[in-house]
Amino acid sequence: MGHPAPRPLLLALLWLAVCRGRVVKVPAGALVRVVGTELVIPCNVSDYDGPSEQNFDWSFSPPGGGFVELASTWEVGFPAQPYRERLQTGQVVLRRTANDAVELHINNVQPADQGLYKCSTPSTDATVQGNYEDTVQVKVLADALRVGPTERPAPSLGLREGEPLELRCWASSSPASPPAASPSPEPAPPAPHTHLALRWELRRGPERRPVLALTHLGRLRAGPGYEQRYRAGAVRLGTEGTDGFRLVLDPALAADQGAYWCVVGEWIAERGAWQEIQEKAVEVATVVIRPTVLRATVARNVSVAEGRNLDLACNISTDRTDDVRPEVAWYFSRLPDGTLLASQLLARLDRTSLVHSAPRVALSHTDTRSYHLLVRDVSRDSTGYYFCQVALWTLGHNRSWHKVAEARSAPASVDVTWLEPDYQVFLNASRMPGFADEPTEMECRVVEVRNTEARVRLAVSWYYRLSRRSDDMAANELLAVMDGDWTLRYGERSRRRAQDGEFIFSKEHMDTFSFRIQRTTEGDRGNYFCVVSAWTQHQNKSWVKSKDVFSKPISIFWAAEDSVLVVKARQPKPLLAAGSTFEMTCKVSSQNVRSPRYSVAITAEKAIAAGPGPNDTRCIVSLDQDAVVRPGNWTDAARAQGVVLEKVQEDEFRYRMYQTQVSDAGLYRCVVTAWAPAGGSLWREAATGLSNPIEIDFQTSGPVFNASVHSDTPSVTRGEPIKVFCILTVEGTMLEPDDMAFDVSWFAVHSFGLDKDPVLLSTLDRKGIVTTAPRPGKSSLSLERVGTLEFLLQVHGSEDQDFGNYFCSVTPWVKSPTGSWQKETETHSKPVFITVKMDVLTAFKYPLLIGVGLSTVVGLLSCLIGYCSAHWCCRKEVQETRRERRRLMSMEMD
Repeated sequence: MGHPAPRPLLLALLWLAVCRGRVVKVPAGALVRVVGTELVIPCNVSDYDGPSEQNFDWSFSPPGGGFVELASTWEVGFPAQPYRERLQTGQVVLRRTANDAVELHINNVQPADQGLYKCSTPSTDATVQGNYEDTVQVKVLADALRVGPTERPAPSLGLREGEPLELRCWASSSPASPPAASPSPEPAPPAPHTHLALRWELRRGPERRPVLALTHLGRLRAGPGYEQRYRAGAVRLGTEGTDGFRLVLDPALAADQGAYWCVVGEWIAERGAWQEIQEKAVEVATVVIRPTVLRATVARNVSVAEGRNLDLACNISTDRTDDVRPEVAWYFSRLPDGTLLASQLLARLDRTSLVHSAPRVALSHTDTRSYHLLVRDVSRDSTGYYFCQVALWTLGHNRSWHKVAEARSAPASVDVTWLEPDYQVFLNASRMPGFADEPTEMECRVVEVRNTEARVRLAVSWYYRLSRRSDDMAANELLAVMDGDWTLRYGERSRRRAQDGEFIFSKEHMDTFSFRIQRTTEGDRGNYFCVVSAWTQHQNKSWVKSKDVFSKPISIFWAAEDSVLVVKARQPKPLLAAGSTFEMTCKVSSQNVRSPRYSVAITAEKAIAAGPGPNDTRCIVSLDQDAVVRPGNWTDAARAQGVVLEKVQEDEFRYRMYQTQVSDAGLYRCVVTAWAPAGGSLWREAATGLSNPIEIDFQTSGPVFNASVHSDTPSVTRGEPIKVFCILTVEGTMLEPDDMAFDVSWFAVHSFGLDKDPVLLSTLDRKGIVTTAPRPGKSSLSLERVGTLEFLLQVHGSEDQDFGNYFCSVTPWVKSPTGSWQKETETHSKPVFITVKMDVLTAFKYPLLIGVGLSTVVGLLSCLIGYCSAHWCCRKEVQETRRERRRLMSMEMD
C-alpha cells in the first residue's frame, strides 16, 4: 500500500491556483544609481479584478532603520515632514502610468536615498487574497566616472577624402566608495566593481549616428551603415594605456563629416543582471571632409573623314598629390545627354593599368594626365557624342581600394564626313499612247554622276500616282524596285500584270533603266516617276541607303469621254397578296464603255421599327460579270432557295421572289456595275448605276396574338411537378385552327428578380418537334400542346434550383389565302414566379431510421461481446466448504 498524499499541501496549492488575489510587484533585485542621477521605481498590481484606479503608498527605510512614509496617491498627509518638502519642490514625484501602475521618481539622488523602498496598496477587503506590498533595495554609489577629449576645446579637423582619420578620448572610473549613510557599528561592505562601455557617435544637427561601440562585456559592435567597413578593417577602435581610446577611419569618406562624440557608460552587475548606472558624453572634434577636385575635359567638336582614324584625348586635373590610381573609361552615345546605361562602352583602363577595349578601338596613356582614344576606320555610324568617365582610387589600411572622386567630361561632338554621291535623274517617254491598248515606254536615265566609288551602288524604284482634278493629295503606288544587286521586286499594283508579261522592267545600260506597258488601259492613265537610290557599303559589309534622287513625273493621258450607265427597273406583274411571286426586271444601257460586262446586285431597303432615321438596306443576291450567283447578307437563310436572279439578255436581268411574306415589304433596286477589259484576264470597273425602286407593300389586317402564362401550383414541394401554362389570345380576324401554327419557346430566370439572363428550357416548333436544352440536376422537362391556343410546360422531380420566373415566347404562323405560311411578329408573355419548398418530414425520415437502426445493432453487438467475455474469459471456479458457504461473506472479500 502507498503513502497517502499530504492533503493540507494539496489544498493550499489548489486554493492558490483558483483563488489568486492581487499581487504588488516592483523590480526584482537591487537598483544601483550614482549620486546626482535620477531614480525611477515602477510599481504595478497584477491579477486584480477591483476598482478601475488603484491607490499606492510608498515607504522608505534607510540602512539599519525602520520604514517612514514617503508618498501616497490618495492620502495628502501621508509622507513624513522631510519628504513633504521634497515633494513640493519636485525632487520626489509620483507619476501614474496606468490605472494599476505608478512610478516613483527621485531626482538628483543623494547618498541618503540608499535603503529599502516599499510599495503597498491600501485595501478594505474583508479577506486577504494575495500580496499587498513589495520592497526593493536601492544602492547609491559615488560618481567616479571621468570622460574627456585629448584636446580642449574640441578642434576642427580638415582632411581630404580618402585620408585616414584618428580621434582620441579618455575615460576612467575609480572604485566607488560607500555612501555616507547613518552610522553603523558594522564594517562597510567593499565597493562594487563597475565596467565601462564606450561608443563613438557622429552627430549632424539632431541626427545621432553610432559609429563603433565597445560594450561593457568587451565586445566591439559597428553601428548601422558601418558594418561592411568594420569587417573590411576601414573602421577600427584601439586603446592607448589604461584609459585611452582611439577611433580610426581609414580611409575617411565624404559621409564621415560631422561632430564626433565619445559616449561612455558605467555598468554594474547586481545579482547576475547588468545595469547601466550612468552615461557621460564629450565632444572630441568636428571633422570637415574636403572633396577631391577632379576634372575631365575632351575636345568639344571634332570632324573626321569617313575611313580615317578618330583620335580623342581625355585630360584630367586634380589637386591630389598623394598616391591615387586613376580609372578611365570612354563611352559613345547617340544623344548629347546620354546616360551611362544608354551609352556604349568603347574602352576602359582600370586602376591596375589593364586596358579592355572593343574591336577597332584602342586606349593609350600618353602622359600622366592624358588618356587617348583611337577609333580606326570610322564610318557614318561613328557620328555621335564621345565622353570619358574618370575615377580616382586610393589604397586603404588592409590593401583594399576606395573610390575618392569621380568626374565625367562634357561630350565631344564627332561628325564623320563623307563624299556623298552626286548625280541627276531624268525621266522621258520614248513612246506615248494615243488611246487605249497602245504600248507605253519610259526611260529613267542617271546623268552627271560624281563622287561614286566602288562601294556605291545605284537602285531604281518606279512609282505611279493617279491624276486628280482637285487639289487632293494622291498616294504614290510602288510598281517595282530594282536593287543594287539587280534583284527585281514588284508592288501590289503591278505584280500580276508583270507576271502576265504586260509590265516589263529592265536595265538597258549602267545608267539607264526602262519600263514598258504592253497594252495601256484607261486605268493606267496617271503620273509616273522614278527614284534612283545610292547604297553605300559599310565596314561590316552591309549596304545602307545614303541618297534618293527623284525624277520629274511624266503624265500618261489621252482624251476620253466619261462612261455612262443607265439602269431601269420595272414590275411585269402586280403583287396581289402575301404568298404570291414577286418579279422585277432590270434593263441596262451604257455609253463610252468598250465591250462591257455587267454585275448585278439586288438590294432591299426596309424601314427600321425603332423610329425615324436611315432605313436598313441589305443585299439579297448578286450576279458577277462571270454569271456566278452569290447570296447576300440576308438574315432569312432558310428562304435563300426562294429567290432567283438570272440573266435574260446581255443587258437585261430578272429577279424573282417566291412565296412572299409580309416581312418582305420594302423598296427593291438593281445595282449594276459595268466592267471593261483591262488586259489579259483582268477587268476594271468602268461605271456603276442604280435603278429606280420597286415597292412591295401589303395592305393586310390580320389577327393580333397575345401570350400569357399561368400556373395552378406557384409553390410546390421538392419532388412535386411544376406546371406552367402558356395561353394565347387572338384579337381581330378569327382563324381556323388548321390555318394557325406556333413556335413556342420556354425560358426561366432562376432568381427572385429579373436581373439575370433568361435560360432557354425547351422549344416546340410549328411542326410539333420538341427540343429540350441540357440542364443540371435530376429534374426533367416535358412540353406539350394541350389545346388549340394552350401549351403546357412540366418540370418533373423539381429541385431547389428550379425556382424562379418562367415565361414563354410565341411566334405565330398564319396560312395566307394562297396557301403559303406567313410568319407573324413574335410575342412574349409576362413572367410567373415559381417557388420550390423542402419537405421537412421526408428530409429527416431516412436519416432518423438509419440512426436508430445502427444504434440498435451496435447495442446488441456490445451486449453479445460482453456476455461472451464474461462467460468464457473471466470465469473462476471457487470451491468452498459447506461451513464457508453458510457465512455472510467470504474471507477473500475481507
